[in-house]
Amino acid sequence: MDKVLAGTVLFQGLPADAAERLYAVAECSDIPRGDVIFRQGEPGASMYVILHGKVRMTRPADPGRENLLTLLGPGDLFGELTLFDPAPRKATATAITDVEIAEFTASAMKEWLAAEPEAAWHFLRLLARRLRRVNDTLENLLFGDVPRRVARTLIDMAERFGDPVPDGVRVHHDLTQEQLAQHIGASRESVNKALSELAARSIVRLEQKTVVILDIERLKRKSGSSG
Repeated sequence: MDKVLAGTVLFQGLPADAAERLYAVAECSDIPRGDVIFRQGEPGASMYVILHGKVRMTRPADPGRENLLTLLGPGDLFGELTLFDPAPRKATATAITDVEIAEFTASAMKEWLAAEPEAAWHFLRLLARRLRRVNDTLENLLFGDVPRRVARTLIDMAERFGDPVPDGVRVHHDLTQEQLAQHIGASRESVNKALSELAARSIVRLEQKTVVILDIERLKRKSGSSG
C-alpha cells in the first residue's frame, strides 16, 4: 500500500484487511497546477484524498471573482458527501499547486462499505471531525477580531502544512493576498496590517506566499489559545 495514502485519516484506524480492500479501489492521478478537479453544480460521483499539494474550494461571487471557502492539503478529504447525498457539488475544487490525488468513486465506496459495515463508523468519525472543524472556523469568524483570526489561521496552517526550519515553522500557503484575506474572512488591508504587526514583533517573518512562524507560543497567545 502507498505509504502516503496509508497515513491519511481515511485509512488510519481501519483494520489491515479492510484498508487493503479500500486501497484496491483507489485511482491515483496527477493534477497540474490551476486545473479544476470539479466545478460547483456538477453531479458528484467521487470523493478524493490529497496525497501531495494543495487544493482550494471556492464559490463564485461577483462577476469574475470567487470566494475562497477553504484550503486543503495532504491527507485532507473532499467531495465525501457525495457518498451519502448525490446532490450537485456545492463548490469548485481547483489545484493551486501540482497535486496528486486518490479518487474513490461513489459506486466503489458503496460496495466497500457494504462489505465492511463497521467501516461506516469510521466514516462517521471523519464527518464529525470535519463538522467540528467547520464549527471552529465559524466561531473564529463570528467571535474573533482580525488579529486573532489571523493568528488562529496561521496556527492551523502550521499544523497542517508547516515545515520545521531552524528558526521556526515555515508555512507556504500558496495563496495571493486577496485569497488569504478571503480565507481569514476579512479585508486584505486589515489582514496585511495584522500580519505586519506580527512581523514587527518578530512573531512571524513574511515571504512571498509564505509565513515563517518564529515564535509559536506568542502566536498562540495572540490567538487566544494557550495550548
